[in-house]
Amino acid sequence: MIKVLHSADWHMDAPLRQFTSEQRKFLRQKMLALPGQIADVCEREGCGLVLLSGDIFDGEYTPESVEAVSRALARMEVPVFIAPGNHDYFGEKSPWFREEWPDNVYIFQKQELSSYRLPSMDARVYGAAFTGMDCPALLPGFRADCEERYALMVLHGDPASADSPYNPVTAAQVRDSGLDYLALGHIHAPGRFGAGAGMCAWPGCPMGHGYDETGVKGVLVVEIEQEAVIRFVPLNVPRFYDLSVEVGADPASGLGSVLPGGGSEDFFRVRLTGESKGLDLEALYRRFAAYPNLKLLDETTRAADLWEAAGEDSLEGTYFRILQTRMAGADARTRSELELTAKLSRQILQGREVELP
Repeated sequence: MIKVLHSADWHMDAPLRQFTSEQRKFLRQKMLALPGQIADVCEREGCGLVLLSGDIFDGEYTPESVEAVSRALARMEVPVFIAPGNHDYFGEKSPWFREEWPDNVYIFQKQELSSYRLPSMDARVYGAAFTGMDCPALLPGFRADCEERYALMVLHGDPASADSPYNPVTAAQVRDSGLDYLALGHIHAPGRFGAGAGMCAWPGCPMGHGYDETGVKGVLVVEIEQEAVIRFVPLNVPRFYDLSVEVGADPASGLGSVLPGGGSEDFFRVRLTGESKGLDLEALYRRFAAYPNLKLLDETTRAADLWEAAGEDSLEGTYFRILQTRMAGADARTRSELELTAKLSRQILQGREVELP
């Protein structure tokens, strides 16, 4: 049995332009701690091999990030194979070319498949590098006819589109490859598929960088014997949430219903919907100060006075005046029904979608 840690798409030094300077500082600190967290998983899980499927860096890189990555890779103390992707492709300006890396790290450098033998594991690791921002399909026609028991491959590639400019990968190619496990990167949400006797998986990014990368992030631990058994391991990193809530008469209560209790440094973008007579966003920010990375979007509509047209000399005014007149002396149930009729009528006149209770 061979146990593999599979990760990709760290995007160290991503610019994070959509955030405030304080938020960028906070996220950068967490990003610099990320490689160490992944090394912790490798050690804790007793992995014998690490596959990193590209985009470890985001393009322009800093000495601090190189140091954080290099230190973590050395700590792993097991073979680490890296397949550079479209954001950290292998070239003269690449950190994989310009910087020094630990002796346990093997970096694929060419845009063609090659392999490396691991006799102690009875395994062979295949891989290739992006050498530019795009890459043609590398798997067509490939077959892992090796003498080793385990045939693995690490690539940056796109399993979502056969027409992708980023090394498209298909289930048929995986089926015909003879691989036990294909470790992909590029897609930022985790996924997998089986094809024949082989398994193809991608871990997603281990830390989100915006509201398009929501939820729990982590790495994959893969145990391969007769088949590949994949387990997702979450990491302790900031998370992004894109939420929506109808605020109703008590905006603070509505907002509190979708946020975790006790405060959080996670990033919450909350769309406030429904009818409102006017939201005081500054008051809400003060009320929820324990959520420093909260972003509120006021998407409410003005709560109209149901009877504002009743005095007008128009068809609309006549209609609402009749409803208002019937309200006088009506029992509670009838008054409620007439108010609902007026509310739905107002929504229809405003061209809004009507939802019946």
